[in-house]
Amino acid sequence: MNYRHAYHAGNFADVFKHVLLVRMLLYLKRKDSPLHYLETHAGAGMYDLASDPALKTNEWRNGIGRLAACPPKPPIVSLLQPYLEMVGAPYPTDQPAPYPGSPILAQRLLRTQDRLTLCELHPLDVLSLKASLGRDRRVNTIAIDGYTALKAYLPPKERRGLVLIDPPFEKPEEFMQLRDRLRIAHRKWSTGVYAIWYPLTDRQQAAVLVDGLVAAGIRQILGLSLQVGRAQTAAAALTGCGMIVINPPFSLEREARTLLPFLCDCLMQGNGQGWSVEWLAA
Repeated sequence: MNYRHAYHAGNFADVFKHVLLVRMLLYLKRKDSPLHYLETHAGAGMYDLASDPALKTNEWRNGIGRLAACPPKPPIVSLLQPYLEMVGAPYPTDQPAPYPGSPILAQRLLRTQDRLTLCELHPLDVLSLKASLGRDRRVNTIAIDGYTALKAYLPPKERRGLVLIDPPFEKPEEFMQLRDRLRIAHRKWSTGVYAIWYPLTDRQQAAVLVDGLVAAGIRQILGLSLQVGRAQTAAAALTGCGMIVINPPFSLEREARTLLPFLCDCLMQGNGQGWSVEWLAA
């Protein structure tokens, strides 16, 4: 409830998460049949990078702001272009454009036959999210706890789609709670794509999550990570993040092996940078 993403919008973790999200949604759109997008912790939708919270941290400068200095070459350019077009990169350093969060990216990508269910508990962010989305009959914005939404809105009537889970990780038991709710959600809808973002701050807790999913019999789990290293002036800053994808789209592993080395080189901030793509359960 206390977390506000406005301080971190457009940072390297957003770039990592959103580039992968766009690639997954584009793959799911290859079929004409409708799909359902569920986001459990949707945030405010659109973020002003010239606002006081964004200026206080300036994290976007080492994220989306850095991509302009890293012109991609084929085949990376074709994989990145849909994301770059939607976020409006490159970003001028003096007057950056608003940065769209994952609900806006999904809204712009999905088709008339698709549906979006966006869940957010922070009252101010719910209002901002609704204002950012405008009038859209495909979208249902709900002020609800994201973990409750996993139980309430699955399986979707479309029977295909993607669930993005991006909690604030404010609570010590977050990974265990996520593990338990994912087990329940997967039992209800075993064929859905689940993308879970997490910070690389406690690898032991992340292992608890993965081991718990494997122990529950969940297979087809792809693990992706990006570490940008630590700058000498940012000792307390986040230096890496990961994404666990259950039932990943067929093309994701190959595309991630192309994209992540580029993002690692472009967004590196200090020693300790790296990336990984590995099957955690197959």
